[in-house]
Amino acid sequence: MQRDALVQKISYAQALHQATDQVMARDRRVIVIGEGVPDPKAIFGTTANLRETHGAERVFDMPLSENGLTGVCIGAALAGMRPLMIHQRIDFAMLAMDQLINNAAKWHYMFNGQSTVPLVVRMIIGRGWGQGPQHSQGLQSLFAHIPGLKVAMPSNPYDAKGMLISALEDNNPVIFIEHRWVHNLVDDVPVDEYKVELGKARVLQPGNKLTIAGFSFAIVEALQMARELAKYGVDVEVVDMRSARPLDVETLSQSVRKTGHLIAVDAGWASCGLASELVALMAMHEFASLKKAPACVTYPDHPSPTSTHMAGGYFPGPADLLDTVMKQLDSPLDAAQLASVKSAISRSGNLDVPSASFTGPF
Repeated sequence: MQRDALVQKISYAQALHQATDQVMARDRRVIVIGEGVPDPKAIFGTTANLRETHGAERVFDMPLSENGLTGVCIGAALAGMRPLMIHQRIDFAMLAMDQLINNAAKWHYMFNGQSTVPLVVRMIIGRGWGQGPQHSQGLQSLFAHIPGLKVAMPSNPYDAKGMLISALEDNNPVIFIEHRWVHNLVDDVPVDEYKVELGKARVLQPGNKLTIAGFSFAIVEALQMARELAKYGVDVEVVDMRSARPLDVETLSQSVRKTGHLIAVDAGWASCGLASELVALMAMHEFASLKKAPACVTYPDHPSPTSTHMAGGYFPGPADLLDTVMKQLDSPLDAAQLASVKSAISRSGNLDVPSASFTGPF
């Protein structure tokens, strides 16, 4: 991992903004287009002042026509531009699946490598403010299923900047998925440009008793729990997969060979989902290494509720993950230790928002 001497402590949203601004400054082919791009809220601030800096001909809003917007961006990419298209919610991309799957993903293959579609599509997943079953879905596995698409899911500001720069330089389409709750996370981020390789996992915390692997905000909560467990000698290895396609099977295999246990986590459903894919891959590649059947911590197979009062019963959190760890490791903590860890990772109040400072609607 590259760590430049000159770093700044900025949020995930600021890291995305900085990556976009820096790439646009050196490459005039990069344009930013999407619903709400010049809006005062600027999509969590990620597009703030880009129009003023780079001009209205390179940063612009579009009508509420997701299929048309996507077609325009694919055409621009084929014509030599490098569009960064923004669907504020992943749910909106359902209206553009034909364009993304039958055109963007397949163009390079269908024309024998003579054409490319250098398109980045930012999409936001996750819950908040009672957005319910049509606006808080975790549909990342749909895109990871499609050959020809890369799917990036950074969980922290450092990776967000480096992976977005890599995506903007990729010559074929990249689906860049952000959980709504990661935008306010803060980390040390180099001031200058740098790239983080797409399709390469990262061990966030080493351990030897159990592997937790997953994506985006689910891995943020896993890391929180793992750090509390480490205080009592339960060393859990946390592997941030970072990309849903391509998947870094080797890094995950190395971890499972070491620990013999796997829990896969994802802010999505288990059926045909990313967490289930990780479990299936390890069952195929590392069956002999596993000491117990792997487990998943995901959404239940039911549409997301709108009522904030149902959030605690629907969305899994660190406490649910802790219960799964205890089952995997046959309860390595005594009652007092378990109560202490649960107290440290539990939240009270409105469980539909990550913190009081986090305001909606987008």
